[in-house]
Amino acid sequence: KKMRAILQRVLRASVTVDGEVVGKIDKGLLVLVGISRTDTSTESKPSQDFDWISNKILNGRYWNNDETGKAWDCNLVQKDYEVLIVSQFTLYGVFKGNKLDFHNAKTPSEAEVTYNSFVKKMKERYKADKIKTGKFGAMMEVELVNDGPVTVIIESKEKDDK
Repeated sequence: KKMRAILQRVLRASVTVDGEVVGKIDKGLLVLVGISRTDTSTESKPSQDFDWISNKILNGRYWNNDETGKAWDCNLVQKDYEVLIVSQFTLYGVFKGNKLDFHNAKTPSEAEVTYNSFVKKMKERYKADKIKTGKFGAMMEVELVNDGPVTVIIESKEKDDK
């Protein structure tokens, strides 16, 4: 697995760094993104994982259809909602005894390039002004009001995964 994301349906969410709000959305998805050390994407050669993960973020049916009342029928694009993307290397943490180890996460310098490329891809696939971010590598305060709550864990697939 090369990318892991936690999607949380929110009524609102924000990221604050050093007392300053750096990213803020109203209704939409808060997306926590972890990048594996096995990810081989570069800025000039984005991974197919980007397409798969961005498709699930933008086209996954996380909301009810207000017109028909049908549950789990509308996606983020149909609702014209927002996305707040936050890098989180701890998604690849594993315990060694009681201590967390992050050897499965991509190094910070490599991960930043991949993260920025993913954000760029999201802005290309949707409305750029609806894609907000935290601050890569910073100690962030992430606030959110869950809607539901609805939380979904997704992982990009290896080429031979179905």
